[in-house]
Amino acid sequence: MRLMIKWKLNSVMAEKRKTGQWLAEQLHVHPNTIYRLKKTDRMPSLTEELLSGLCKSLECKPCDLLEYAPLTEDE
Repeated sequence: MRLMIKWKLNSVMAEKRKTGQWLAEQLHVHPNTIYRLKKTDRMPSLTEELLSGLCKSLECKPCDLLEYAPLTEDE
């Protein structure tokens, strides 16, 4: 059995009714950066600065952006 950390940025942003453009402006990054982060459901490689910025902007904790999800042997 493998392990997977699910990345939930897209759902957190939807819950908080925040757009990618808004978040890009808050973090001073290109909107394509946010698009790529929203598009994936696997934990991306992030700097501490970016993760902190996401949490501050979205008023959440890192654990709100992550979900532990063990994969079955078939996966």
